[in-house]
Formats: sequence, structure tokens, C-alpha cells
Amino acid sequence: MTNIKELAKMAGVSVTTVSRVLNNHPYVSIEKRKAVLEAIEKSNYQKNINAVHLSTGRTQLIGVVLPFSDHPYFALLLKGIAKKALENNYKLVLFQTEYLESRELEALQMLKQKQIDSLIICSRACDLSVIEEHLLFGPIVLCENIKSEKISTTFVNHYKIFQEALEYLYQKGHREIGYCIGRLTGTSSYKRERAYRDFLEKYGLPYHSEYIMDKCLYFEDGEKVINQIKQMDTPPTALLVTNDQVAAGIVICCQKQHISIPDEISIIGFDNEPIAKMMNITSIEIPLVEMGMNLFLQAVSSDISNKEWSVKLMERETV
Repeated sequence: MTNIKELAKMAGVSVTTVSRVLNNHPYVSIEKRKAVLEAIEKSNYQKNINAVHLSTGRTQLIGVVLPFSDHPYFALLLKGIAKKALENNYKLVLFQTEYLESRELEALQMLKQKQIDSLIICSRACDLSVIEEHLLFGPIVLCENIKSEKISTTFVNHYKIFQEALEYLYQKGHREIGYCIGRLTGTSSYKRERAYRDFLEKYGLPYHSEYIMDKCLYFEDGEKVINQIKQMDTPPTALLVTNDQVAAGIVICCQKQHISIPDEISIIGFDNEPIAKMMNITSIEIPLVEMGMNLFLQAVSSDISNKEWSVKLMERETV
């Protein structure tokens, strides 16, 4: 492979002149620039990107850790990140982890080895202490409610959101309320469970473990939820569903099985996706695209910031 010294010899100029042409430096004569460009074309020279990264200390690559690329919540976050990356001439390196710690560690290792400039973790399985150990090697941004002086965060208050949604259902007359989530573990899930237990304690309502339905991620999981409810002696009269796709699946399944919504069961979804609008599903609007854009800006900033985003209840026909 041709190197800069060989290009300089072919063009009859100095190595410095070749370097200036390669980096579009303005102070090169027309004749010398032409000679260098002809040498580049003749030798099919390609710039060594690794060497460029080594000299600048930047790769223009940002890592994005997300458990599922096809999950609407993470897809919308990624849409916002990608929009800002394009505007700022960055490329993304995606790590789909399915909540495996080993895959998150691979992303952290790439940051440590300077293969990426910074890392955005949309949802994590690793302990926070593991994340903090890697802050020496570059910025890490989290999409969760952790007020930190070391780590930038973009988040919504899941405890508050859940409390307000539960209060809304209570005021509508519901006393047997359940909820569907993607996973039982994780910071957001813990906050939702605490909000749920505090709500039940406030109103002296009984706790039913079967009212909490795990691994609800996709449209087809809606049928699973309805089948579970039909097995209960005292089924919930309302559900908080932390995913509009699952909420839509529940609505369709109810229609097929002639279960009246909201008379027999009320539904509140999350994220206010287009499917919720089309199917008139009451939903919590979370500005995920805007949050993704902010995650990117935090990843390329030298300042630490913690930004909480507000949400809005979109009342429709399922409550």
C-alpha cells in the first residue's frame, strides 16, 4: 500500500506538501497540488483512517447500548440519537445486548480501547459501579433517573408517572389495577413497583402479585396478557401497559374475545405511539425522539448534566 513518503517521491514534492494536500490545507501552489493529486490517483492511495484517529484522538464514533433494536421505545430513542449524529457528522456503533452484561462490557471495553469516543446506554444490566469505573476512558450517558455529578443523564420520572396514572384510574373508580412491564428488574421497574406499592398502601388496597405481568414487549404479548387475566379469580379492571404495542395487542385480543373496553377493562399505554393514536388508546406521551437528541448532545459535551423530561396523559377511549 502506498504511503505518504512514496506519494511525495512520485509527485516530486516534500512529505509536508503531501500532508497539506491530503488535509485540504490552503497554502499549496496549484502546480504542486496537481502533482500530488495525480500521484494519488495513479497509486490509488487511501488515507489511513486509524492513523488519522490516532493523531486527532477522535473516531467520530459514538456507541449506543440498547437491549432491543426493534422495541418501539428504544427505536424512538435511537431515532433521536441518529438524527443528531447525522447533523454533527458522527456515526453510531450499536450494541444490542438483550440485557446480557457480557455485551454491555464489550461496549465499555471499546470505550476503554478508544475505539469509540463516548457511550450512550439506553437501558443497562450492569451495576452502576461498573459503569463508573469506565468514566476515565470517555463520556458515558445514561437514560435513567440517577442524579449524578459524574454521569450525564436524560430521563423521565417513572415513579411520578406511575403514581399519576394510578391516581387517574382510581378517580375513574378502579380498585383492582394491574400493570404490564418488559422486565421485573432494572431501575425504572423498581421505581414503578415502589409507586404501585405506595399507591396500594395509600388507599388500603390488597396486593395481588399476579396483577404484575412481566416480559410484555411486543404486540403479540397482548394476547398472553388477556389469557393470564382470564385465569384469575378476581381479574383487574384496569391495566397500565408500559408499551403501546402491547396495549394495542390487548385491545385487539379483547375485540376478538368480545371483552368490552373500557366497560370490562380499561387500558393506559405508554409512549403515545402512532398506533395508540390510530386505535384511540389512552396513553402517556413520552418525548422519546427529543430525549434521544439530548442523549447525543450530552455524549459529545464535556459538561455533566441531568435533564428530566415531562410527560402528558393523552385521554382517549380506553378508560
